[in-house]
Amino acid sequence: MATPPTPTLVPASLARRMACWLYEGLVLFALMMVAVLLQSALALVLPALNHPALLQASTLTLWGAYFVYFWQRGQTLPMKTWRITIVDAQGYRLTRIRALTRYAFSWIWGLPLLLQLTPWPLAVTHLSIVLGVWVVLWMLASRLHPQGQFWHDAWAKTQLLQAP
Repeated sequence: MATPPTPTLVPASLARRMACWLYEGLVLFALMMVAVLLQSALALVLPALNHPALLQASTLTLWGAYFVYFWQRGQTLPMKTWRITIVDAQGYRLTRIRALTRYAFSWIWGLPLLLQLTPWPLAVTHLSIVLGVWVVLWMLASRLHPQGQFWHDAWAKTQLLQAP
């Protein structure tokens, strides 16, 4: 059995977590470009593969694989940059199931995007405003958590800590 982690680690600050979140957005954009490139190349051979739903599914799968792979190892590149590590509630590295659970719960950040699936989709500017307000509210809601963690981390039984 693995030895427990050092108990001196403290939760990462909200400012550090949000800076990491923005950096992750850049990485996700690059991964989305990889998905677009792959689908475009495949669509040249099989035109039936040129479908928006397939692009969305492949992008979400690629993002999920990225996060699960790196969260199991403790850090993504942005997390290394901002000296943040991710562990489970007991302080151990994440299992694949725990990382997948966190990935699923982390989609709460994009919840307002589901408004586009309703019969009354919003204009891009209105959707951007709603999404921005939602992100700020979700970020501030972490202040209500006893350890200052995001609620999706609490539900997934994970925590973001300041790396030594």
